[in-house]
Amino acid sequence: MNLRIAQLNYKIADFEGNLAKMSLAVKQAAAHGVDLIIFSELSICGYPPLDMLEQQSFIAECQDAVQRLAKKTSEVGVIVGAPAYNPNDKGKRLYNAAYLLYAGKIQEIRYKTLLPTYDVFDEYRYFEPNSEFEPVEFKGVRIALTICEDIWDDQPVENTFDRPQLYPLSPMDQLVKKNPDLMINISASPFAANRLMIREQVLRKNVLKYGIPILYSNQVGAHTELIFDGSSMALDSYGQVVGHLSSFAEDSMTFLLEDLLHPKSGRAQVEQQILSDEYRIEMIYKGLIFGIKDYFRKLGFQRAVLGLSGGMDSALTLVLAVKALGPENVLPVLMPSKYSSDHSVTDSIQLCKALNISWETIPIDPVITAFSMQLIPLFQGLAEDVTEENIQARTRGVLLMALANKQNRILLNTSNKSEMAVGYSTLYGDLNGGLAVLGDVYKTDIYRLAAFINRNQEIIPLHIIQKPPSAELRPGQLDSDSLPDYPLLDAILYRLIEMKMSVNEIVMDGYEETQVKKTASLLNKSEYKRFQAPPILRVSSKAFGTGRRMPLVAKF
Repeated sequence: MNLRIAQLNYKIADFEGNLAKMSLAVKQAAAHGVDLIIFSELSICGYPPLDMLEQQSFIAECQDAVQRLAKKTSEVGVIVGAPAYNPNDKGKRLYNAAYLLYAGKIQEIRYKTLLPTYDVFDEYRYFEPNSEFEPVEFKGVRIALTICEDIWDDQPVENTFDRPQLYPLSPMDQLVKKNPDLMINISASPFAANRLMIREQVLRKNVLKYGIPILYSNQVGAHTELIFDGSSMALDSYGQVVGHLSSFAEDSMTFLLEDLLHPKSGRAQVEQQILSDEYRIEMIYKGLIFGIKDYFRKLGFQRAVLGLSGGMDSALTLVLAVKALGPENVLPVLMPSKYSSDHSVTDSIQLCKALNISWETIPIDPVITAFSMQLIPLFQGLAEDVTEENIQARTRGVLLMALANKQNRILLNTSNKSEMAVGYSTLYGDLNGGLAVLGDVYKTDIYRLAAFINRNQEIIPLHIIQKPPSAELRPGQLDSDSLPDYPLLDAILYRLIEMKMSVNEIVMDGYEETQVKKTASLLNKSEYKRFQAPPILRVSSKAFGTGRRMPLVAKF
């Protein structure tokens, strides 16, 4: 039997577009003698559809699309993900389902058991968990058909707060009692820099535990903040990866069932792999480019604008945007003030020339003067403070948004995760934008990404990389005037955010108490700014946004 994984890029609620992609894949599979083609979780509608699942018309379109796809299956069996109605009187009205289609109709439906409600996931909001376990049979082969989280009952954890056993049961422990021949898992697992390695470990652990091979079909594509890398794969019954589909691209691959059941390779071992820093940075680089590209494509935009300050963050954002959208579609804008150093302008121009792109220059001092004249009567007797600095940032924000509106562009936000964490940004100024490209990238990783980009030739000028970070909103200003050095700051922030450690635990880890308390206070008190930030491309296990829900008003 020939089994094909079809890793496709879906658009949420684009039923015609999604169905056309799947229909073409089924037609191609039939031409190549494929018996069964496997799509991903909720592929009919795209994942995650969120509260669209509460709309009757949306579910009706999902059901109609499944029926229409079933009519294409005269020669090839299809496994596809879609919502299904709960036939029982009790519980949520929907299941997250996997459909087996063949011979022009729906043959079997299986429901998702383990519904994640952590980080970016909130599936129990919409779906009823499954409680019955039976393999599906196709052409004499018994298949343990599961959906994403169903094989993640034993969770890998990155901190001491989370628990590896989130669920009271394992779907595969139940299904294996019915003697399946193989596992198929359809998934919508979002990207994080370490996720590919963890997924492979989870798949191998399942194979070695149950003694049968697995085909894993994951969604590819970006949906607002979530990036789905695809990276689907198949493991034989010895736990060896026999095929790995592309990351950040549509792909398909066909596997012979006999090769999966009776491998010629030796038995694999479940071992803790170490993610190299070079590979992690490369995957973040590729993920950010893919996230920008797909966000623009699915919104129907082609062109971007961003402020180019001569600093590291805007330089990196520009490089990523040019790579994602093309040099002709990205407009960098230099907005110098009397506080801007000469090299900030010359460095920015050097970068634009290296990327072979045009730029615009708009000095902001005349606008600042006009604002100041209007505010003089209201500021009478008050000393200058951060207010005047924020006016500069907001002036730049107004100019950039005007260009975005007039020229039908999306403004790319250039703030990094370290700055967003401690509130080192200005609401309605440098926090403006339609997409925050670097909002999940710590400052220390910004420099690692720059080194990766410059590995073969100097694209980002070395002076940008080597000079001390500065907002250049007052004479001689440096980030280090207000913040600790970034390696120290990022280490504390990582422990607070990703590892969920308390102040006391971090101090016990060897960090100075006053600094840890100050950082934690800044993190908590800046939540109101992040609440108004643009969508942040998620590349870590814990990004700001829907995966980290904190109160704005609390006793911090």
